[in-house]
Amino acid sequence: MAGVVITAFLIPVGMGYSQAAGLPPVYGLYATIIPLLVYAAFGPSRILVLGPDSSLAPLIAATIVPLAAGNPDRAVALASALSIGAGLIAIAAGIGRFGFVTELLSMPVRVGYLNGIAVVVIVGQSPKLLGVSVEHSAPVSAFVDLIRAAGDVDRVPVMVGLVSLAAMIVMRLVAPRVPRSLLVVIGSIIAVKIFGLEGQLVLVGSLPAGFPFPALPRVGWADFGKLAAGSFTIAVVSFADTSVLSRAYSKRLGQGVDPNAEFIGLGAANVAAGFFQGFPVSASQSRTPVAEAAGAKTQLTGVVAAILIVVLLVAAPGLLASLPIAALAAIVMLAVIDLIDVPTVVSLARGRRNEFILSMIAFVGVVIAGVLWGIGIAVAVSLLAFVSQAWRPHVTTLVRIKGVSGYHDIDQHPEGTQIDGLLLFSFGAPLFFANADGFRSEIIQRVEETSDVRWVIVTAEPITRIDATAEAMINELHADLAERGIELGFAGLKSVVRDQIAPGGTVALIGADRFFPTIGEAIRAFVEETGSDFIDWKTQPPDPS
Repeated sequence: MAGVVITAFLIPVGMGYSQAAGLPPVYGLYATIIPLLVYAAFGPSRILVLGPDSSLAPLIAATIVPLAAGNPDRAVALASALSIGAGLIAIAAGIGRFGFVTELLSMPVRVGYLNGIAVVVIVGQSPKLLGVSVEHSAPVSAFVDLIRAAGDVDRVPVMVGLVSLAAMIVMRLVAPRVPRSLLVVIGSIIAVKIFGLEGQLVLVGSLPAGFPFPALPRVGWADFGKLAAGSFTIAVVSFADTSVLSRAYSKRLGQGVDPNAEFIGLGAANVAAGFFQGFPVSASQSRTPVAEAAGAKTQLTGVVAAILIVVLLVAAPGLLASLPIAALAAIVMLAVIDLIDVPTVVSLARGRRNEFILSMIAFVGVVIAGVLWGIGIAVAVSLLAFVSQAWRPHVTTLVRIKGVSGYHDIDQHPEGTQIDGLLLFSFGAPLFFANADGFRSEIIQRVEETSDVRWVIVTAEPITRIDATAEAMINELHADLAERGIELGFAGLKSVVRDQIAPGGTVALIGADRFFPTIGEAIRAFVEETGSDFIDWKTQPPDPS
């Protein structure tokens, strides 16, 4: 029964996303059937529903439309090759255990590009809804074309589209479990027949009877470079979407998550889709919840849905001939509106300004430069932000606060006590070539600003790695401090990191006894060896009063 229910959603949405990807609607059904069957055999999740997706449609269109140059047969071949390429990349990544690559798409970046994708799809579907034509496919140029064509809007497709949107919104509010997309499809077909609108609307037309035989798509070597770039981007984006959905439902169903197995299952589905004139697919954030609500427990749901769609193509290919393209556009537009995440953007703007900027860069990049470049720019900026944080991490001097346990940032607690003769220096990142000189400069500057420093203790818990450049810097720092009569030590440095610098002689140079397990042990050694009169408030006798 869950398979029957999900079929009602898969047919119109698959056709709509095929249209959004720059392909004839029927190919959305081909890209739905095969992935459902293959993922049932190879996918690790019991409930995920694979198929054409709103986040991939503009990626596919951005890759194949310029190459196809208006030739629909060539567009189909390019899309199939793109699916095979993305699938092979995903399978290779799964076998090589590269499931971690999706971590390059941080949550703010993902929200930004999904918001951008929603805008791109809405702008791309607007001409079909308004019954006008535009010259350009780029979102900004297409939007300008839409404004210029405002006087040519055809009222008939607009009415069909708006009524379809309104009907789906009302059904979502009143009866959320009703297959509203199917009802809109049926209702629009009936309206076309009753009111005789065949000559006033662009219709889907009769679908090709039967099902395509498996074949290798015919593309030239000249297309290889652009297809390879598009395949990689689609593989990353599709797995990012699939992995998020897989994690969410695995927790709900009490299952484990294997990102590498997910990669292989997704890749196998895409490769198979490409051999049957399909295009790249991923897990659906709209159809999976529908399947769960309908009672899906295993991938048998997808198998039933795939069989029912094949029956439609073989036994009744003309059933959807009178379906208006404007109604399909409305279905797609409403689906991608769900991608827009305003609350998260507002939350980032209020509390995480840097990540808000990353999200907006992803959004603007997708809308202005296109989906492929937008995601690339967003990932690059995200990596640069990470490098920047490691390059210039938070550094501070730690102080003791009477009555409060631990050691604290002097910038936040200027009332704290700094032990005379001891500089407790905190560095919040691994030590490597990019921040080594900054580390040394910060310590020297603080030594010069503090009177009578006798020991410098680096509180080293965040230092998870010390590369060769940083090790050489530590040796230079030790020599510089020694000339000033200052001892250098580390507190809380992990043993695995200390082992990294031991073979080069750094541990012996500083002294093994200057690597302390805790800050407290370092302070105790400082007090004992220097005769400091520092008394920790914890060790003071109680006040008689």
